Amino acid sequence: MLVSTTLALALAAAPAAAAPGDKPMSFFDFKTLSLDGKPADLAQYKGKVAVVVNTASECGFTPQYEGLEKLHEELKDQGVVVLGFPSNDFGGQEPGTPEEIRKFCTLKFNVRFPLFEKVKTKGEGQSAIYAFLAAKHGAPKWNFHKYVVGKDGQVKNAFKSSVTPESAELRAAIAAALKE
Repeated sequence: MLVSTTLALALAAAPAAAAPGDKPMSFFDFKTLSLDGKPADLAQYKGKVAVVVNTASECGFTPQYEGLEKLHEELKDQGVVVLGFPSNDFGGQEPGTPEEIRKFCTLKFNVRFPLFEKVKTKGEGQSAIYAFLAAKHGAPKWNFHKYVVGKDGQVKNAFKSSVTPESAELRAAIAAALKE
């Protein structure tokens, strides 16, 4: 009986298969909360290329906030948006409250790109947004992992933490997504 109960629970939790002609799920179908706790509908970014990053304030990669803000400012008029999702999954490097995170990002790096509620990016309790992002390109292995989401809401590429916002490979993936 335990096996059939476990199977029934797994099937109930599994997403329904799309009927022929149904649009596949998109990153832009998700709703979440902004860092200040207000409802945020990711549909507002539909038609843009999104660079989605799991951020942390106490990480060796934290200086990438500066490059991410520059990337956001440089490419926003071309249809690119950087979206930050603070996460405490790796080394407990984002222990702060939303207010502390906002203050740190604003004062230290003048971050103006959108930041959302703190999320779990991997493992048990993984946010639905990160389950979607990780489905084809794997879950982050550390802070400042980057996903490039195309204008259609599908993940086009993923980059490990050491790939900086200035890197040629990230810029090339963004450029390719903009052309689609």
